[in-house]
Amino acid sequence: MIVADADNRGVEIIAESSDFYRSSEIQLDGDKAPRTTMFEFRSLPPGTYEVRANLIGVGGQQRAFVRQQINVIAGGAGQ
Repeated sequence: MIVADADNRGVEIIAESSDFYRSSEIQLDGDKAPRTTMFEFRSLPPGTYEVRANLIGVGGQQRAFVRQQINVIAGGAGQ
């Protein structure tokens, strides 16, 4: 969840392991942007990842961030 603020300009999401990196960024329309946004990284290889979310403000500066370690397990047949 992101607190509505006129200075919010974007959110960058990064999933990184020792041998894999993926990121995605979306623009935000300041205090008119939705408070929640869903990101989905498909087909991440199994492993332990640090997932970071960076809130970007006016001028490109980082306003806030959060990080979480996750474990991706292999999917079953047909996945």
